Amino acid sequence: MIITGGENVSPVEIESTLSLHPDVIEVAVAGMPHERWGQEVTAFVKRSAGLEPETLDAYCRQSDLANFKRPRRYVFVADLPKSPVGKILRRMLQSGDYQTEDE
Repeated sequence: MIITGGENVSPVEIESTLSLHPDVIEVAVAGMPHERWGQEVTAFVKRSAGLEPETLDAYCRQSDLANFKRPRRYVFVADLPKSPVGKILRRMLQSGDYQTEDE
């Protein structure tokens, strides 16, 4: 659960919305530290070429996702860190242990 600005946000709901976008290959959502809000909703996205943060933001605005649940930051990664059984390791994302597309 992500707590941002006093609101509880389920990462699964946001991941479900973003995963429906045709250019999103894989997505994980985690809460990253934020001075004012406590945690910032951040989406880690493995994308197909050409997908931009603005496009994903517009997609979220057009969906049924409440505004406070909308990711405020998008990080494009080469791969999402996973356990041996294939579960996404959000704690590795939160600690910065991932590779962006550019690396």
